[in-house]
Parts: sequence; C-alpha cells; structure tokens
Amino acid sequence: MLEIITQGTLTTLGVSLLLALFRLVKGPTLPDRIVAMDLIGVLVVGLIVVVAAASGVRAMLDAAIVIALIGFVGTIAYATYVERGRPE
Repeated sequence: MLEIITQGTLTTLGVSLLLALFRLVKGPTLPDRIVAMDLIGVLVVGLIVVVAAASGVRAMLDAAIVIALIGFVGTIAYATYVERGRPE
C-alpha cells in the first residue's frame, strides 16, 4: 500500500514539475518565471524527500535541505532584482 502511495506522489510531483517547466519557458513576464523557478525548487525538494523516505537513505535529506536553502536565497535575489529594476 505504501508503495502505491509513493508512486502516486512521485507521479503527481513529476507532472507538476513538467507544468512548472512549461510556465518557466512560456511565462509572459519575469515575475511569472521567478515564481516558476521557486516552484521547481520546492518540487525538487519534495521529490528528494519522497525518494529518501521510500529508500531509507537519510543522506538525501541533507541534499534536500541544501537545495531548499539555495532556492530561498535565489528567490530573495530575484525579488530584489525585480523590485529595484534593471541596472543601468
């Protein structure tokens, strides 16, 4: 039963990742692309956590924490860039 739930979760996260990649490429504005990048980071962390839980490898959780921290700092940098405008 747990294996079925894990596969369903991985499938849902994978489809969500593809939709976020589509928004990243197709996004009409820069803020849309920034939100898509942030969502991709969150989905990748979710994928890693589900795989770590299914496989029992605790070292993968360290990678998930690092990716989450880098994604957070990147989102702050993008938000600052959008707020201040392009440098001249």
